[in-house]
Amino acid sequence: MSSESRPPAPRVCVAFTFYRVRREALVLLKEQRRRMAREFVAAAGNGAEHLGLLRPYSLLGTRADSDFLLWQAAESPERLQAFAAELRRTAMFAYLETPYHYLSMTRRSMYLEKHQGDPGRAVVKPDGSKYLFVYPFVKTRAWYALPPEERQRMMDVHIKVGRKYPSVKINTTYSYGLDDQEFVVAFEGDSPAEFLDLVMELRSTEASSYTLRDTPSFTGVAVSLADAITLSLGLSGATTPVADEAATQPLAVVAAGAS
Repeated sequence: MSSESRPPAPRVCVAFTFYRVRREALVLLKEQRRRMAREFVAAAGNGAEHLGLLRPYSLLGTRADSDFLLWQAAESPERLQAFAAELRRTAMFAYLETPYHYLSMTRRSMYLEKHQGDPGRAVVKPDGSKYLFVYPFVKTRAWYALPPEERQRMMDVHIKVGRKYPSVKINTTYSYGLDDQEFVVAFEGDSPAEFLDLVMELRSTEASSYTLRDTPSFTGVAVSLADAITLSLGLSGATTPVADEAATQPLAVVAAGAS
């Protein structure tokens, strides 16, 4: 099917919100922290009704300035706002900071039009890997001044390198005009070592020389929402007997591709 006859890929809004628990929360009585955790998990579960995707990750021990990450996708910015409003009403929110928040949207990558033999990189759903590696990404203006065929040639090499690591899946979303970066890149995988090797090899490609910025970088460990909160509050054990699996299931298609 040609690109002209192919139906447009679903477009959804995507947000990556990073939270840090203020130290004042850690000196509260354990029971008070448990009550806050239960309320926060319940509010996130209610707010998830506005979303098509909600995935939690712990950054405890992998990042000094963030404790947990919520990966969200929704049909509109208003639905992302509705979810954020649910969390803001909780007691725990007074003890939270958001050092990073990235907004983006899905779209089909122009560089993958000739690579449709790899459909998993054209339109994908999060696959529930153990780790999520996230960073904002900005190209140099010189990249956009290149002829399209030159950019395609370089991206073909970039894509070829990526295919050498099939266990690492890329989710590229686009931020042009919506946020400070141009892309938000989120890789899923079960091996940090394989992801490290992939990024190291990509550094040597010609396209990489047109990267202006690709930091900060985050390594998140997939956990339940309850575990993400209890870990962040210095607690152990479940916050509630009700599992929060419904809030972690992928319900929206997220378009992915090469930047």
